[in-house]
Amino acid sequence: MPATGGEKDMALAAYYRLKRGVAAGSLGVAAVVALLLVPFAWYAGLALFIGTVCGIANMLAIMRGSERLLETRSTVFFGLSSLLRLAGFSIVAAALAVRGPWWSLGPFLAGFFIPLAAYAWGALRVFRRKP
Repeated sequence: MPATGGEKDMALAAYYRLKRGVAAGSLGVAAVVALLLVPFAWYAGLALFIGTVCGIANMLAIMRGSERLLETRSTVFFGLSSLLRLAGFSIVAAALAVRGPWWSLGPFLAGFFIPLAAYAWGALRVFRRKP
């Protein structure tokens, strides 16, 4: 059964709420964990925090790209923007690993994927359809 206008509006409002909540929550958790890491391995804390900021930017860019794909149906633009986004964030990760210890890539990647995992988990809870 197709969704009604009211159901679509409620789902869209939940989508925007979840998007903001995941971004803020991920940033807060990363800041706390990064600060806890400072006395032991300050560079790991920095890499984790930078990775989370990049992960949030990536998550929001993916969402905006998907919204634009639905509006314009331009798969070429969507593909090119995805490649450019991945290249940009890969450069940030490589710069951290080259500038600091090689293992800083691990905390960066952990931070990078925290927002995406949090959004997937939140979307599963919010948008799960009940039979």
